[in-house]
Amino acid sequence: MKKAITYAMLIFCSLLFIAPLFWAVTTALKTPQELYLFPPKWLPSVWRFENFAEAWNIQPFNLFLKNTLIVTLLSTLGQLISCTLVAYGFARFQFKGRDFLFLIVLATMMIPWEVTMIPQYMEFNYLGWINTLKPLIVPSWFGSAYFIFLLRQFIMTLPRELDEAATIDGAGKMMVLMRIIVPLMGPSLILVAVFQMMSCWNDYLGPLIFLNDQAMYTLTLGLSQFKGMHGVDMQSIMAITCLISIPPLAVFFFAQRYIVGGIATTGIKG
Repeated sequence: MKKAITYAMLIFCSLLFIAPLFWAVTTALKTPQELYLFPPKWLPSVWRFENFAEAWNIQPFNLFLKNTLIVTLLSTLGQLISCTLVAYGFARFQFKGRDFLFLIVLATMMIPWEVTMIPQYMEFNYLGWINTLKPLIVPSWFGSAYFIFLLRQFIMTLPRELDEAATIDGAGKMMVLMRIIVPLMGPSLILVAVFQMMSCWNDYLGPLIFLNDQAMYTLTLGLSQFKGMHGVDMQSIMAITCLISIPPLAVFFFAQRYIVGGIATTGIKG
């Protein structure tokens, strides 16, 4: 009986979370006349799948998608490379001030982005990077304190005997990292990649601050402009919103077991 109640509560909560997504999809498929009916209709009388293509072609969303993919892929690659190197250094190398430097890295997580936003804008403006994708990509190549912490925690769970055995066989420090450590870091690296990908894909404030030309817009900024121009065209807005939501939902769905594994292998107990 207790298990049945638990499953019933889980099903009920699942329906609560699914309902807004279901409503968005059905709204995207409705005709304009059905949007404002009362009582509202959950299912459209005529399924207008052409709403998606029509809404997508109103503005250059193909260009926005290209910009978003460039930012997401390069930023994710940058985080994986930089955070892996820094985490490896903190986990395996002994040097003076190592723990103090690591505390400084962790302390940066307490500084909200709003505090550094204006200095970053002034710096990027001095470099001539405003209205380019560089401000959205380059900072990722200098690591993230949170991801460095996660990867360091995982590396510290690996026995040092693996490093010593490889060193005896003639492997250098980078060889140990690439041949021994990185292959064992699969779940943790996937965790970092998924989190970074979703952060870049959904980022709105960064593109809003650094991008001025429509040709450089990302999907979130393009969607915001689209809403401002077609605020009453609700089926088109919902169609674009659903299309933009597909990639992060698909990535999270297929990578969820690796995400759980990555969290478990970091050695962090919640």
